[in-house]
Amino acid sequence: MSNTFDLSGKIALVTGASRGIGEEIAKLLAANGAHVIISSRKIEGCQTVADEIVSAGGSAEAIACHIGDMEQVEAIFKQIEERHGKLDILVNNAAANPYFGHVLDTDLSAFQKTVDVNIRGYFFMSTYGAKLMKKNGGGAIVNVASVNGVIPGVFQGIYSITKAAVISMTKTFAKECAGLNIRVNALLPGATDTKFASTIVNNPEILKKAMEHVPMNRVANPEEMAGAVLYLVSDAASYTTGSCLNVDGGYLLG
Repeated sequence: MSNTFDLSGKIALVTGASRGIGEEIAKLLAANGAHVIISSRKIEGCQTVADEIVSAGGSAEAIACHIGDMEQVEAIFKQIEERHGKLDILVNNAAANPYFGHVLDTDLSAFQKTVDVNIRGYFFMSTYGAKLMKKNGGGAIVNVASVNGVIPGVFQGIYSITKAAVISMTKTFAKECAGLNIRVNALLPGATDTKFASTIVNNPEILKKAMEHVPMNRVANPEEMAGAVLYLVSDAASYTTGSCLNVDGGYLLG
C-alpha cells in the first residue's frame, strides 16, 4: 500500500517557520520528503531551522519574507519560481498579535499591523501561491487560523477578528480554487506553548481560567499541530477542501 503522507518531490513554503508551530510543521513536512522553504521576517532564525532539517537528512532552504510587506511577498514567489519552477504546498502560519487588552483601547497602529499581516498578508500569499500552483496543475494551501476566530479571545479583539476573516478566506479560496485542483483548508489551534502565546501561557491566572474551558485540561505542544497540517497537505486529504480542523483539546466543544 502506498504512503499517502509521502511528500517526496513536493516544494513547500512555510511562513513563520523560524520557531513555534511553523518550525514543527516545516520539520514534519521535510521528514516526509518535501523540500521546505523556511520563511519568516529574519533570515537568521530561518537558516537555523533549515540547517537543522538538512542535518537530520531532509531538504530545506531559508528565504526571509515579511508577509505584511507586499514587495517582499511578491519577491519570494518570484524567487521560488526561478529556483524551483513550482510550488506544491503553502502553509500560511506567520501572524501578528501586537495588542493584548480591551478592544476599546485598540490603537490604529496595532489595528493596522494585525490586519496587514493576518488578513492582507494571508490573502496575497494565497493569491500568489495559488497562481504558481495553477501553472503546475494544483497544490494545497493551509491557513493557520485560531479557535479565537470562532470564539473571540478575551483581550484579543482585533486578533480574533482577523482570525475569523482567515476562516472565511479559507472557505472562499477553497470554493473558487477547487476547479484548479488547489485544496485550501485551515488549522485552528487552541492554546499552544509558544512565544507567540506567552501572554496567556506564562500568566498562571489567565491560563487557569482558560483551561477551565479545555476538556483535556492542558496546553498543546507546537509539534501537536504539525500532524494535522501534514494530513491536510498530503494525498490522504485529497477530497478535503474548505475544512477548518480544530486542534484545541476540545475547547470548541463548548
